[in-house]
Amino acid sequence: MNAVENTVELLPDEMLQKAADCLKVMAHPIRLRMVNILMQGEYAVHEIAELCKMSANQTCEHLRLLKGHSLLDSQRRGRTVYYKIASPQLPGLIDCIKNNCQC
Repeated sequence: MNAVENTVELLPDEMLQKAADCLKVMAHPIRLRMVNILMQGEYAVHEIAELCKMSANQTCEHLRLLKGHSLLDSQRRGRTVYYKIASPQLPGLIDCIKNNCQC
């Protein structure tokens, strides 16, 4: 190690890769809105679609992507599918946006 490496605290590569993967998935305003909604509770697809002003089909595609990356969980009750936050990191991401991305 050289002198610079001894004085700089670097995050582990694995942590940075995991963060980059999460940020790639979350890098869409609709998905950020969905997570913001789901931080307030569990919601059905049609409720999320209405709050996001999107069709149910478009909403399902975004939700499927988030669930596929283990960021959300879903549960079917009858004909209705409800979603909730699965990743404990998502609230921190939304808080970061609230605190640091003011226009």
